[in-house]
Amino acid sequence: MAHTYGIQPVNEETLDLAVSLIRSGEIVVIPTDTVYGVVADPTQADAVEKIFQAKHRPHEKSVQILAARLDDTEKFGVVIPPALTPVAQKFMPGAISIIATIDENMRTSKLCTVREEADGFLTQAVRLPDNPASLKILSTTGPLAASSANLSGHISPTTAQESYDQLGDSVSLYIDGGATPGPVASTVVAWDAQTSQPVFLREGAIHSDAIRSVLA
Repeated sequence: MAHTYGIQPVNEETLDLAVSLIRSGEIVVIPTDTVYGVVADPTQADAVEKIFQAKHRPHEKSVQILAARLDDTEKFGVVIPPALTPVAQKFMPGAISIIATIDENMRTSKLCTVREEADGFLTQAVRLPDNPASLKILSTTGPLAASSANLSGHISPTTAQESYDQLGDSVSLYIDGGATPGPVASTVVAWDAQTSQPVFLREGAIHSDAIRSVLA
């Protein structure tokens, strides 16, 4: 890392700086509508690896992608399970991460964050964060690899300072958008085609009962 900028307030200059750093392969911490997240260009393997190194995150744990719009993920072949479309329509943007599949026939750009499941399917968690600063960045960069901005196994941070206290100068820039609602992260939901039921991989800010009610 050539230079670190520490914690900076949200303004046009720092948002532009965040975009520039991400495009150059660095990692940046941004606020979301749940907790602070550390993000990187998902098409650059070295950049995604910096997330794992900064967090001391085991590689068997995947990272999600954040996007400003679901349409922005189409070039990666990201497909929301049709059964979960009502969930996406109801809760996106918001504190929901949906496990999508990757359609190789639709993919024109490759994600370095995709997980290969035991059955051979390629999957990717995707989320649209309802936060002005993160959406401004995402609308410029396109989808970004993301994970909560904490050391693996530690409490997810709700301020830029808490993020810095854990990750320090391993991150190029921290965008301070004030306290986020946290400390609970997004709810992660998948669809089990065999049982025709939602599977909750993480109970988060949106309660599973609310999601089941939408699917009922």
